[in-house]
Amino acid sequence: MSSRRSEALAFSLVTGINHAMARLVDIWDSMGIMEEQRVERMETVKKHIEGLLNDMITEEEALKHRIRTNIITFEKQLDTLCLEMSMDPYKLEEGLTVLQIEKNLRLRMEVLAKEKGDRLKELHGLQQQDKELCLELCVTPYYVPTGSMPSRTQLQELREHLKTLSEEKKSRAKVFSGLREDIRKLMEDMGHKPETSLEKESVCHGEEIFLLTHENIKALQLLLSQMKIKKESLMNTLAELKERAMCLWNRLEALEQDRTAFQESVQGTLSDQITQWQGEVDCLTVLQKAMLEDVIDKVRQELVALWDKCNQGPEQREPFNAHICDDDFTEELLALHDAELLKVKNYYDQAKPLLEVLQKWEKYWALFQDFEKKANDPNRFSNRGGALLKEAKEKVKVQKMLPKLEEELRTGVESWEKDQGSAFLVQGQRVMTYISSQWEEHKQQRGKEKSERAITSKKGEMTTLFKTPTKRAHGGMNTLTPNKIRKQTPAQPIMVRSVSCSSSSTFISVPSSKPPLSQVQMQKTKSLERSNSSSRQRTPLQEYNGTEGKKPVDISYSDFTGDLFKKPNDAVFNSTAKDLF
Repeated sequence: MSSRRSEALAFSLVTGINHAMARLVDIWDSMGIMEEQRVERMETVKKHIEGLLNDMITEEEALKHRIRTNIITFEKQLDTLCLEMSMDPYKLEEGLTVLQIEKNLRLRMEVLAKEKGDRLKELHGLQQQDKELCLELCVTPYYVPTGSMPSRTQLQELREHLKTLSEEKKSRAKVFSGLREDIRKLMEDMGHKPETSLEKESVCHGEEIFLLTHENIKALQLLLSQMKIKKESLMNTLAELKERAMCLWNRLEALEQDRTAFQESVQGTLSDQITQWQGEVDCLTVLQKAMLEDVIDKVRQELVALWDKCNQGPEQREPFNAHICDDDFTEELLALHDAELLKVKNYYDQAKPLLEVLQKWEKYWALFQDFEKKANDPNRFSNRGGALLKEAKEKVKVQKMLPKLEEELRTGVESWEKDQGSAFLVQGQRVMTYISSQWEEHKQQRGKEKSERAITSKKGEMTTLFKTPTKRAHGGMNTLTPNKIRKQTPAQPIMVRSVSCSSSSTFISVPSSKPPLSQVQMQKTKSLERSNSSSRQRTPLQEYNGTEGKKPVDISYSDFTGDLFKKPNDAVFNSTAKDLF
């Protein structure tokens, strides 16, 4: 279609020239111009038209040459830009004219040039932000070669790098603000004034003072830990001063209202409170010097009470007895008493768990001994209201708790001695030796009580055998009252009264197959001796390491109950044997 239009335009141009020439001929005819002049004039018109067309052709040729030059230039520039910007080379479509090729190359060139400018501009801005963040955080900036064109991937990585740095900055800023706030609060609580440059900068309210570096964070963390340690030290000092003041108040018998009034008046920071409590302690110390004798006596009473609380025996108290008996009341003597009191208090604090277990064992031990005494009391069977059942349940509980507490003490003492590097003594003895001595003493006491009951029963038997009773109304065999009749076995002796004419009569004993009670008692004594010798041959649980005194044999609760409930082979002499007579 376009070619037809151009052909039509060319035909109309020729037609127009023909019409123009015909018009010129008409004009020349009307004017009477001769043929020679007409030829000259027509040649002039021809030259003019040819010159105009030649000029136009020259211009169009130059345009064509310029377009081809532009195409070559654009192609080179595009190749360079694609290489710099890490892009694939630009490829033209096939079948394009020179003008279309030049236009496409020019437009692509403009797009890439604009993108290059945008990348360089964005790179400059991103690098500026990166520089500021890296300066604050003291990290290495993102590397982009100088003078090079950043690729899209590099720009994206740089954006992510800046995002990471921004988040790190926020995180560090939060840590910084938290550390500075904690340090500032600790200093205010303690009344501490900043001394070093770091302390002064940490309490300032400016946010731009610190660079958000790991080194500064570590420095602030170290300063915070130092402030915490200092505060803890001040708290301990304050607690010691309070304890010292309380001790002095108790020694000097200060009024409760005076104590309360002073405690309410103490205010301010820790340093201020320490100053006030120190002043009170100094005043009380001055008063104490004027009352040394009374104060030392109170300290001695407190020390003795604490000794008893720790179950310390005479051997453990012996090194300080000289000071206890010293009548020269001086400040040096008071200082010695305070040092000993502090020493015993520290020991009590360390051994408190073991002492509590030992106290619990002694409680159940007392209950066990009480149950043993009640077992020998015949009047307990007359109780009503379920007392015997309750007593039996409590006794079972005691029998379970004693070995459990002994084992707990044994393991606890072993661990304590391993940690402290010293022996845990109770009344100057190892704890298991002390417990074994209690069991041994209880066992000997039971043997002694049995022996005493045996002797008492034997005396009652002899008195009954040789007693001359009063004369009864009827002769014959002596009969017992119904409530005194007891079932007699073939092994028991039969009592027969001989009848005589006199008013008195004598009882005689007809022997039976069982030996008399005196022989039973002798057999019982021998059995006890054999039992004692066998118990002395038992392997001890733990030997006493002392250098003086007799070493007791360790006996546990299970050993004692085993001997206690063991069934003997010989006859048992008890308090009911006298009822047979």
